[in-house]
Amino acid sequence: MLEIRNISFTVDDERDDKEIISDISLEIPDGKLVAITGPNGGGKSTLARLIMGIEKPTSGKILLDGEDITDLSITDRARKGIGFAFQSPVRFKGIQVFDLIKLASGRNISMADACSYLSEVGLCARDYINREVNSSLSGGELKRIEIATLLAKGSRLSVFDEPEAGIDLWSFQNLIEVFMQLREKISNSSILIISHQERILNIADRIIVLKNGQVSAEGSRDEVLPGILGTASAVPECKMINPEKGGRCDDQA
Repeated sequence: MLEIRNISFTVDDERDDKEIISDISLEIPDGKLVAITGPNGGGKSTLARLIMGIEKPTSGKILLDGEDITDLSITDRARKGIGFAFQSPVRFKGIQVFDLIKLASGRNISMADACSYLSEVGLCARDYINREVNSSLSGGELKRIEIATLLAKGSRLSVFDEPEAGIDLWSFQNLIEVFMQLREKISNSSILIISHQERILNIADRIIVLKNGQVSAEGSRDEVLPGILGTASAVPECKMINPEKGGRCDDQA
């Protein structure tokens, strides 16, 4: 279980300090898919980066299974079992999909093992296992390959920062199906997704709403989602109608 205790994060803003995250305390329990949502600029992606260690909190603690990991590096957190999927997956020219999955696993896995991870995310292994992780792959393909690397790693906590960004509607629907399958399989691990998308919120066990750097709502899907859908400012509408612009939710959508 991940515990966030009284975390705050402040940055220098030319004239004054700006508090992005303000005294947040949360728990991400094992065996659950948790979604964090809220208006743009509310602190969602910043919180994800704090969990991964990309940013360091100004105050507070982050604990994984009771161990204080606040001061651990990104590498050490990864070794502890925290996996992070970026909005835009990294492309690795010259590296094949098999090599990437093998590196992620940290083991000398076989081609068959790597293929099984690809199959779990809905990709035909023979079509992808020897391909380079480069610009020939679409955004949706890269997202699913990235999830396959997290499966190979066996992450205790998998964090996805706006997985809907930059992919078309067809790929997004496939991604939803992958998340639904993962949700059925998690037991002693957990999934945290930063998202505006109603379809992702609909498959979450718990929803956390961040607004102005603070938790404005938290609870089960049935407790929180009706309030979100009834408040236009809580979650910006996003129908993924502009994938050429990244497919990001926009306050003006």
